[in-house]
Amino acid sequence: MLRAHTVEQVRAAEADLLARLPQGALMQRAAYGLAHAVLDLLGGGYGRRVLLLVGPGHNGGDALYAGVVLARRGARVEAWLLADSVHEDGLAAFRAVGGRVAPAGSAHDGFDVVIDGILGIGGRPGLRPDAVAALEAVAGVPVVAVDVPSGVDVDTGEIAGPHVVADLTVTFGTHKGCHLLDPAALACGAVDLVDIGLDLPPAPIEALQPMDVAALLPRPALDGHKYSRGVVGVRAGSAAYPGAGLLSVAGASCGLAGMVRYDGDEVVLRQVRAAHPEVVGPGRVQAWVVGSGSDDAAQPALSAALADAVPVVVDADALAFADLARGRDAVLTPHAGELARMLGAQRSVIEASPLEHARRAAQEYDAVVLLKGRRTVIAAPDGAVRVTTTGTPWLATAGAGDVLGGLIGALLASGLCPFDAASVGSWLHGAAATLAAQQGPFVAGDVAAALPALLATLTDP
Repeated sequence: MLRAHTVEQVRAAEADLLARLPQGALMQRAAYGLAHAVLDLLGGGYGRRVLLLVGPGHNGGDALYAGVVLARRGARVEAWLLADSVHEDGLAAFRAVGGRVAPAGSAHDGFDVVIDGILGIGGRPGLRPDAVAALEAVAGVPVVAVDVPSGVDVDTGEIAGPHVVADLTVTFGTHKGCHLLDPAALACGAVDLVDIGLDLPPAPIEALQPMDVAALLPRPALDGHKYSRGVVGVRAGSAAYPGAGLLSVAGASCGLAGMVRYDGDEVVLRQVRAAHPEVVGPGRVQAWVVGSGSDDAAQPALSAALADAVPVVVDADALAFADLARGRDAVLTPHAGELARMLGAQRSVIEASPLEHARRAAQEYDAVVLLKGRRTVIAAPDGAVRVTTTGTPWLATAGAGDVLGGLIGALLASGLCPFDAASVGSWLHGAAATLAAQQGPFVAGDVAAALPALLATLTDP
């Protein structure tokens, strides 16, 4: 499990470790990890030209000590000091190995990499004008951020004003919220985690990894049958939007549940049976998927599903009536526009602070909320959060959400709790899209078609 801790948690863990280590040892661990990540990026140090953007405090000290390591490996390292007071010992060590200190924005013959040591995890969002000017002077040069890209909100992933856009972020001890949550995650580039020996408490934000998904996936019992494996029902699609019903069924028919039932428009039912002959008609189920393309039938379809007192996925048209599912075993699956309507907010505000609004919606509706996006956020009413890091830009295609809803429904029917079903389903959805993209651009049905091959890599024969 990839875990993201808060600034407060990290500082407490660092203070505990510092009390047990010789002075300066923790910074040296971070600096060596940073320097070696830069060496890997550059393919070596000899003759490379490195610029350090040095701010106040420990983050600037990490950059200076990393510059010492790089200089010893033959790099030409220059530092621009962007604060009146920087880490004194680090600066002395940097000068001692021949590091050059120059005014910010000085003329130069080009750099191979810029190390962003302007602000650390204690920095406020945004950058001062002198830092912005320094970054503009080296525009186009690859940037390695120290711990976090300077100028982003570390815990929430929000952005307010100018900030560093890194090609690589080297972080220490644990991931932070900004490494997982958009919009800041877009500014991080690749993220390299350096273990510095922190003893950390449980994290408020998690991201599933393949081993976690494999451990959570349902597997048939030796004496199992189609009913014991779970039956998922789909109430989706309409004469106006038959494709939504087909795609919801396609997601539900991934093989994780023992049976799929379709209960909806007769026109859609005929198309479903032609495409998925294993799908049967109405009957008892262990979970419902409701809303995709349901049009005017969304409210009665959701009411009927809730009357069965089984877990339900509330998607698309049914989200307008999500208050009916308040306090139930439900997964609500809005995109930013739909969540904006649910919360009475602007879409741009939702997109600027997805963590805050996913958590708020989960509390207000007393249900699991899956806020779709490049980095999908899954929030539970108790405050637990998971972020999906799988996927590809090609997944931004019509009908992909319908497939996701059906997939989550199958996981609910097979016995996963709403929080696990939503986070596992979202991870699988993104990973299947990545698999489908190996053949080029794709449509939503290709994501559903890729699920069996993906699941084969995660489950025992």
